[in-house]
Amino acid sequence: MNINRRLTLLGVMLVVLSMTMATQYAVTKIGYEFSLVHPSNADIRFIGYDNSTDNVLVLRVDGDNSSGNRNLKLHFGGNFTELQNKTYTAAFGIVNEEIFNVNITNISVSTTGSEADYLQIWVHGTPNILCENEANPGTNSVMVWNKGSVGFDRENCVWQLGPGNQSIEDMDTNAASGDTKVETPWEGGSAHVRYSVCNSTAVNGTSDFVWVQVSINVPDGAPAGDYSGTIIVNVKADTHSN
Repeated sequence: MNINRRLTLLGVMLVVLSMTMATQYAVTKIGYEFSLVHPSNADIRFIGYDNSTDNVLVLRVDGDNSSGNRNLKLHFGGNFTELQNKTYTAAFGIVNEEIFNVNITNISVSTTGSEADYLQIWVHGTPNILCENEANPGTNSVMVWNKGSVGFDRENCVWQLGPGNQSIEDMDTNAASGDTKVETPWEGGSAHVRYSVCNSTAVNGTSDFVWVQVSINVPDGAPAGDYSGTIIVNVKADTHSN
């Protein structure tokens, strides 16, 4: 009787052991899709406003606008020298075409080489006035970058873009009501981007766009040479709720 009981327990142990060592393999599929478009036609898109020294938009395509040559660049133009400042109150605009709010969490600068960063950047409401002259500085204008350092102390949101209407033809000063459209036509001559010529004021949390002021502030003793880099815009959106 004892022998039979031991054999039974051994058999159970073998079954359990074989179960823990079993491996399953399966193959399944799921589709996906997305579209590649021009930077001025994307869901978070950039538009031009100010002209550079050559009378072409500061914001322009760095190339011939063919496939693979559509990267955007800010062409500030001209030659600068020490102790000089030049400010573009609306070097470019950021437009949200998503159907929900999008938060700009930060904007930063990465230089191409070892050269110094002399840029100061703000987001603000009115394209044709200096940020310091906004009706309510600090709310209608926020300094986001200051020559190598973050220019604000907000943790999650520098500026909130209202929901867009997924139309690349316009932007909206009041995204909630959807009744104040501003055209963003195509500039196909030299810049190859969409732009605006209207002095439309963006309202934080309401409008689906914001203007970006860029100031080049060259200090005394700055070495001669070419300066270049990348402006990085970080955005965040919460697209679901419980």
